[in-house]
Amino acid sequence: MPKIIDHDQRRREIVAVAKKLIIQGGFEAATMRSIVAEAGYANGALKRYFPSKDSIVAATFQSVLAEMNERIAADETPSDPREALRHDVEATLPLDTYRIDSARVLLALWEHSMANEELAALYRAHLQDWRGRLAERIAAARGGDESVDDPAVTHLAQEVIAVAIGASVTSLMFPDGALIPEYRAYVDRLMQKITD
Repeated sequence: MPKIIDHDQRRREIVAVAKKLIIQGGFEAATMRSIVAEAGYANGALKRYFPSKDSIVAATFQSVLAEMNERIAADETPSDPREALRHDVEATLPLDTYRIDSARVLLALWEHSMANEELAALYRAHLQDWRGRLAERIAAARGGDESVDDPAVTHLAQEVIAVAIGASVTSLMFPDGALIPEYRAYVDRLMQKITD
């Protein structure tokens, strides 16, 4: 009887290998050859799952963005609107080694997406969804009297996104997590600003 292969599991394993290689050596380290070697597959086996490096990159990008969304949704969302906002903001900041590693992958993939419109469109859609979710959280945390399109709300949502992206980039210079207290202090300041 032939061995049953879980193709979705194989794809997830290949993406995990690509992420690991990017974390260790940047985008250039994740070649088709190095991915095959690290995953322990025969040379032609990778093509059954991903026809090109771009397809692996797209799957890796989607995986990292999905993990970010899962972190936001992982725990039961607090019923208090301010705590729900805090939860979402903290989920997107590099507050542990895992998220610092994810930032390294995102940085490599952002650079690659500059020359790949499909990846750029994927990330723009992610940013739009992120901004909308933050605006809803911010409006609720400010008492619910403002629309999600109110400039005060949208400016705060943009600030959070800019800080999260900037913190992700900066954290790569301090992979030991030295900046984590600074990022936590930012969240405290943001929460104070929300009520002012």
